[in-house]
Amino acid sequence: MASATYTARAIVLRKTKLGESDLIVTLLAQDGSQARAVAKGARKPSSPFAARLELYSSVDLLCSEGRNLDIVKEARIASSHERLRRDLEHAACAAPMAELLDRVTQEGLANPRLFALTEAALGALDASKAPQAPGVCAAHLLKALALSGLRPSLSSCAVCGAEVRGGAEAGTVPLSFCEGGIVCPACRPSVEARDVPAATVAWCRALMGSTFAEIAELDVPPSTSFAVLRFCQQWAHEHVGANLKSLNFLFTCGLF
Repeated sequence: MASATYTARAIVLRKTKLGESDLIVTLLAQDGSQARAVAKGARKPSSPFAARLELYSSVDLLCSEGRNLDIVKEARIASSHERLRRDLEHAACAAPMAELLDRVTQEGLANPRLFALTEAALGALDASKAPQAPGVCAAHLLKALALSGLRPSLSSCAVCGAEVRGGAEAGTVPLSFCEGGIVCPACRPSVEARDVPAATVAWCRALMGSTFAEIAELDVPPSTSFAVLRFCQQWAHEHVGANLKSLNFLFTCGLF
């Protein structure tokens, strides 16, 4: 009996070698869930899949159901985002976006807004100048965490809900990564918290609440973007249990 087939639009997050010439592709499906499928012969130079299942591409797939993994029968590029693979600065900023999605998405767990967010973010990153790329990456990570149920509390105390203002002199606010956000002076003695720059918290709020078109107009300085990215790294470590290796590379590569 022939296997059932279906069509799907998806974003390629990761590729893993299988055997001598096959690939397992990890995908963000259009409903926001994670999917994995085998593309047979995709590593052969003559394979039509070689250029159609590139990282960060949005693709239309025809797949057949398999016993363990589904099988890619046909693939057509919807949005290539070639610049995210060609330019080192853009590639370095796209990798953390894909790595986080690989960690927070699950098979069968729909989250349609996550797919729409990622398509918009990849498009914005593709169109951005190199100095703007870390800001787009930081915005996507914050928004993806929020849509995955891991939104940090950045305006009110994560413990009691009271409004929190930054220290006027030191320019800092107390923040507890384990409690879920900033904390007020009354709650701070009872939780593990650290002082973080009030400017970093303000930029996190700004990036989370802005569209990618608005973020392009903000022209976020790379130093500010990296402060937010370090916040995202610590947040992912605490709440996802992930040490995003691609972020570690971004911090040490010297590209910016």
